Amino acid sequence: MKTILLLISLFTLALTGCASMGASSTEPMLSAAGFRVKTPETATQKEIYATLPPYKLQRGTHNGKTFYAYKDEKQGVAYVGGEEEYQKYQQIAIERRIAREQYEAAQMNRDMAYRWYGAYPRAYYGRY
Repeated sequence: MKTILLLISLFTLALTGCASMGASSTEPMLSAAGFRVKTPETATQKEIYATLPPYKLQRGTHNGKTFYAYKDEKQGVAYVGGEEEYQKYQQIAIERRIAREQYEAAQMNRDMAYRWYGAYPRAYYGRY
């Protein structure tokens, strides 16, 4: 039982670190990965920005270089990065997914332990 509580505490601490990074939003992960926030200023930039689908990471090439853009329609900006920033973003997303899965597994283990020990009278399994 002590082991389960320790695991839950450790996973909670790990997720707290992820939460400060913005656990429910893509924009903070893009920023953490090094994507630059750009506001369209020229007529051409505004035209390109208008054609991007909102809240979806898009891949493109310009002069032989690959770049990625994410349109935040509410803020009126685009997050722009290259291949290196995209790889960092992917790594952050994987780490977040793993942390979430570990947290969910710890929750299921805790719930199962409570149900298991709660199924017997206290005198049966002794004091903890």
